[in-house]
Amino acid sequence: MEVAFLLNGTPVQVSGPPTRTLLDYLRDIKGLKGTKEGCNEGDCGACTVMVTDADGARALNACILFVGQLEGKAVRTVEGLTGPKGEAHPVQEAMVAHHGSQCGFCTPGFVVSMAVGHLNGAKDHDDVLAGNLCRCTGYAPIIRAAVAVEADAVPEWMGADAFILAQLSSGVRGQTAPGAFRPANGDELAEWYLANPDGVLIAGATDVGLWVTKQLRELAPVAFLNGVKELQGVERVGDTLRIGAGVTITDLMAAVKGMHPSFAELLRRYASVQVRNAATIGGNIANGSPIGDGPPALIALGARLHLRRGSERREMALEDFFVEYRKQDRQRGEFVEGVTIPASAPALRCYKISKRFDQDISAVCGCFNVTVAGGVVTAARIAFGGMAGIPKRAAGVEAALVGREWSMATMEAAIPAFATDFQPLTDMRASAEYRLLAAQNLLRRYFHDLAGVAVNVLEVQS
Repeated sequence: MEVAFLLNGTPVQVSGPPTRTLLDYLRDIKGLKGTKEGCNEGDCGACTVMVTDADGARALNACILFVGQLEGKAVRTVEGLTGPKGEAHPVQEAMVAHHGSQCGFCTPGFVVSMAVGHLNGAKDHDDVLAGNLCRCTGYAPIIRAAVAVEADAVPEWMGADAFILAQLSSGVRGQTAPGAFRPANGDELAEWYLANPDGVLIAGATDVGLWVTKQLRELAPVAFLNGVKELQGVERVGDTLRIGAGVTITDLMAAVKGMHPSFAELLRRYASVQVRNAATIGGNIANGSPIGDGPPALIALGARLHLRRGSERREMALEDFFVEYRKQDRQRGEFVEGVTIPASAPALRCYKISKRFDQDISAVCGCFNVTVAGGVVTAARIAFGGMAGIPKRAAGVEAALVGREWSMATMEAAIPAFATDFQPLTDMRASAEYRLLAAQNLLRRYFHDLAGVAVNVLEVQS
């Protein structure tokens, strides 16, 4: 497969396996050793690179980013942050001045993440760097370095990629190699997938990437979806929001922040900036994970799922899509086109319980959307991840609430229904007993939350 993109300001044309990772290409083919291999699964951030396209610059994990996803984009590694005369980037100078590096292994990834944040004017440094792990220095001097350059001008050379990209047109598209396809629109995707129902659809590759780096699988045929723009939009339609399957978690978070702030905060705790910049909501749904953070919130909102197979389209309630562990109501050759949610749900609250607060997989994720009128519960949608083999509604708990007074006594009376709704498993993240107790306590937390009591673990004080 041939792919054309900019690498540190220079156009390159790459031939080779479509699922070769960018990390392997940089280190093994180009000899750019600054980008490090740490976890090789998108967790540590040592491989962070900057990728720029028409939507701007973002930090991504090179270890689970396939070269086939880079058509028409610009990549900058840590080597590409310096100026044409060898001038250091302000972030690099600040890291030296504030002693932000010790062993140096993680430093290139930190520097690239900080440079992207600096370029985009980001000052939420804890979020920007949550996906970069340091095992030596500690984060305080690194954060001090990031703060120190907040007011510094962005170097001229950091804006050069956008200018060059506007002139770059490789003309590479479609079936450029056996087993690889790059559809330009939804119709091409639907036709290809109908003819290749065993093919792998690659959007962000934050899950599929691990099939290659950890399971050592050979993926073929594959289709790269980043050129299918109609899957990447968010559209307000009356009192609903239509979200394309290819919308990244970062873009979804921005789209729902004003109307569903609790959902947006849940998405902020979805992995790291690098992962959120790549992962898509369609992939989060389609992989059917019982611990995916998106589906519980969407189910609590009453989301409708849109599917396409060839020229045929259908829709369903999202909770009906999940049949059993890793099995969905999806026909061969059928793919997720998008999801529709209400634009307003003022009582929606989402709670994530995990061992680490940031960049961790949920042990339990509970989302609540209860309607109260005249002091009585008139409707309830409660959904959980991590409590069953699929994202699942708490039907018994909902039934125990509807038609009753909105009170703590009603909450307590509904607690036993959790044991009927869920029989969770014990695994490395939590025991079955812990999960059940945590879910019960989240109902109590929800009641206090709607009453205006501070319930966030970052807000509660002794």
